[in-house]
Amino acid sequence: MPVSRREFLAGTVAAGLLKASGVALADDRPMLRRKIPGSGEELPLIGLGTSRVFNVDDSPEQRAPLKAVINELLEGGGIVIDTAPSYGLAESVVGDLVADLGQPRKIFLATKVAANGKETGTRQIQNSFKDLRTGVVDLYQVHNLRDTVRQLGLLRELRAEGKIRYIGVTHYVDSQHDELVTWVRQEKMDFLQFNYSIAGRAAEQTLLPLCADLGVATMINRPFERGRLFRGVKGKSLPPWAVEFDCHSWGQFFLKYLAAHPAVTNIIPATANPHHMLDNIQAGKGALPNSRQLAKMIEFVDNL
Repeated sequence: MPVSRREFLAGTVAAGLLKASGVALADDRPMLRRKIPGSGEELPLIGLGTSRVFNVDDSPEQRAPLKAVINELLEGGGIVIDTAPSYGLAESVVGDLVADLGQPRKIFLATKVAANGKETGTRQIQNSFKDLRTGVVDLYQVHNLRDTVRQLGLLRELRAEGKIRYIGVTHYVDSQHDELVTWVRQEKMDFLQFNYSIAGRAAEQTLLPLCADLGVATMINRPFERGRLFRGVKGKSLPPWAVEFDCHSWGQFFLKYLAAHPAVTNIIPATANPHHMLDNIQAGKGALPNSRQLAKMIEFVDNL
């Protein structure tokens, strides 16, 4: 019998083989991984976004659940944390919490620059390194195509100095996908970050096949469309055939659809809830839907 996300979360523990309503969940299996095409380095499929939810003060009450979120990510086999200076205090919160956990090099750290001009971009990047408490950032991205030529040039300089490992650009709305296509065609980059969800599949027609052809890794933002997908299925039961691909909650349903696309390198759902982080992790473990099941998933969601 399938279980809802709420029932799944209520019945789970952080270690061992999880069971809910008699169904064995996939948490004892390793996280599925995808290669970064340009280097062959492998990343776990599920990461963590920090937009909005990590913009908190230094009170223990606000930071404790976020520390637990990062711990669940690491315990579940994830390593990717994506942040940005435009997310308020998120960078400094990530830096503090990662330092508290004592495993800074286990994290694949991604952040962004959103500035006009090289001087302003340089200052912002220097502040970000300070807030993140690191001398090396794994992935630095030009945020939302802002002053892209100059900022990419700056990032390339920093990569040559060994301060950045990978570079890329980002956006978060369908209306900018054509612009992203232009940039990824004309500028050599390692990563492209963009929005993609089971209800917003425009990237399947353009960005995903293009990145596969050009050997560019992809990072997926807004996989839940900021909660809209959960609101759409509120009170509805998960289809019983979802268990065929080790899916036991709506969160896993939405993420496994994305993870099944071979051009998806990493997905970064944002959360401040450690139970939701644990649920998200399960989407990167066990079986993924095949083409027949993907078609059923689309039909099911489109008919809600």
